Amino acid sequence: MQPPRDLRGLWLLLLSLFLLLFEVARAGRPVVSCPAACLCASNILSCSKQQLPNVPHSLPSYTALLDLSHNNLSRLRAEWTPTRLTHLHSLLLSHNHLNFISSEAFSPVPNLRYLDLSSNQLRTLDEFLFSELQVLEVLLLYNNHIMAVDRCAFDDMAQLQKLYLSQNQISRFPLELVKEGAKLPKLTLLDLSSNKLKNLPLPDLQKLPAWIKNGLYLHNNPLHCDCELYQLFSHWQYRQLSSVMDFQEDLYCMSAKKLHNVFNLSFLNCSEYKERAWEAHLGDSLTIKCDTKQQGMTKVWVTPSNERVLDEVANSTVTVSKDGSLHFHRVQIEHGGVYTCYAMGEAFNETLSVELKVYNFTLHGHHDTLNTAYTTLVGCILSVVLVLIYLYLTPCRCWCRGVEKPSSHQADSLSSSMLSTTPNHDPMAGGDKDDGFDRRVAFLEPAGPAQGQNGKLKPGNSLPVPEAAGKGQRRMSDPESVSSVFSDTPIVV
Repeated sequence: MQPPRDLRGLWLLLLSLFLLLFEVARAGRPVVSCPAACLCASNILSCSKQQLPNVPHSLPSYTALLDLSHNNLSRLRAEWTPTRLTHLHSLLLSHNHLNFISSEAFSPVPNLRYLDLSSNQLRTLDEFLFSELQVLEVLLLYNNHIMAVDRCAFDDMAQLQKLYLSQNQISRFPLELVKEGAKLPKLTLLDLSSNKLKNLPLPDLQKLPAWIKNGLYLHNNPLHCDCELYQLFSHWQYRQLSSVMDFQEDLYCMSAKKLHNVFNLSFLNCSEYKERAWEAHLGDSLTIKCDTKQQGMTKVWVTPSNERVLDEVANSTVTVSKDGSLHFHRVQIEHGGVYTCYAMGEAFNETLSVELKVYNFTLHGHHDTLNTAYTTLVGCILSVVLVLIYLYLTPCRCWCRGVEKPSSHQADSLSSSMLSTTPNHDPMAGGDKDDGFDRRVAFLEPAGPAQGQNGKLKPGNSLPVPEAAGKGQRRMSDPESVSSVFSDTPIVV
C-alpha cells in the first residue's frame, strides 16, 4: 500500500510548484481590469457621460470599441494611452471640448476604422493629422468650428469612404479630396453641408463620376446664384442623385442678399437643362463610360439595334473594356444612335441611355469635306468682296475719254430703257465713222419739268437730236428743253 502514498505526495508537490510559478508571474505583470469609470462588456468599453477630464489609464489591450463621448476632454495628446491598442477599431470622442489633437495621437491605434470627433471645438485640421489612420473608413468631424483644412490633412488615407464635415465654417471647397485619382480614391460620401461655401469649382464638379456626386452634399451653403450652378444641380436632379433628391428644399443660393432655391431662378432667365449627346467624327476613337451611382457594378451595353456589345473582340470596331466602358476604335456613320447600359450591383440595378451623334466628315479631313455652313459663309464673304471691287475699283468709262468726245459720257447718263436692237451704224455718215464713237439708239422716258436722271436737274448737257431727213442737226443747249422731248422718235446718240 506504499506506492499510492508516494503518488499522492508527488501530486501535492507539483501543485505547489504550479501555484508558486503563477504567483511569480502575477507579481511580474499586473492583471489589467476594467477602469472604474467605465462599463465593460467583453471587448467593449463604455466610459460615456462620466465628466472625465482625461482618458482613463491602463485600458485593456483587447479593447475593440472605446466610447469616451459626452465628457470634458479638451486635448488629445500623443500619450493619451500608454498601452498600444492594436485591436481597437472604433473610437468615439464626440460631445467633448476637444480643441487640440496631436499629430501623433493616433499612433497607438493603427487599425482604427471608425473615428467620431463630432460636436467638439476643433478649428483647424493640420497637415498629416490623420496620416497614421491608413485603414480608417469613416471619419466624423461635423458640428465643430473648423475654418481651415490643410491640403495634406487626409494624406495616406486610401481606405477612407465617408467624411462628414458639415456644420462647420469652411469657405474653400476641398477639390483635392474628390478629384478622381486623388488622395481619397474610395471616398463615396463627402458632407460639406451647412458651411460657408460661396463659390464652387463648377466645371470640375461636373466632370466628377456619378458615384462621387451621388454622395457630395452641398445644401445649406450661401452659394452664389448663376445659371451654371442651376445647370449643375439640374443635371444631378436629372440623374436622381441622392445628394440632390434628399435635400431639394435646402439647396439654395444667394443673390442681392436674398436666398433663392437653386431650382427656382426665374429672375436669371436660365435655359432649361437638356442632356447633351456625345459627338464624334468619322474615324475618331471614342470611349463612353457607364457613369453609375455605385462602384463595382456589372455593366452590359446594348446597341441601337438592340444587340449586345461583346467584350474585347479582335477586328471589332465597338467593344466593352474591362472597366465597363464602351470603346469605339474607329467611329462610322452606322454607329450613331442611342446606346443603353444595364448596370447590376448588390444594392440596386441601374439603366443608363447615351446618345451618340456622328458627323459625316473627319475632323481634320480634306477641304472639300468642310462643313456646309462654313463654306456658305466663305462664299458670302467672297461675293461681297467681289461686289465692292466691281463698284469701287472698276475703271470708269465715263471719264476715260477725251474732251472732244463728250457724247459718250452723255450716252452713259441716259435713264432706263437704253439699248435697242437697231444696228450700230451711222445712217448719215455714208461710210465715214468716227473711231471710238459708240452710236446707240435710245428712247428718253418722260420726266418732270426741269429734271434729269433720278429726278435731278442736269444743267449744261447738250444732246444731239436728229432732224427730219435732209435737214441739218440741231443741239439743245438749254437744260429746260429736256422736258420737251417726249417723242417716240428714236434719238441717235
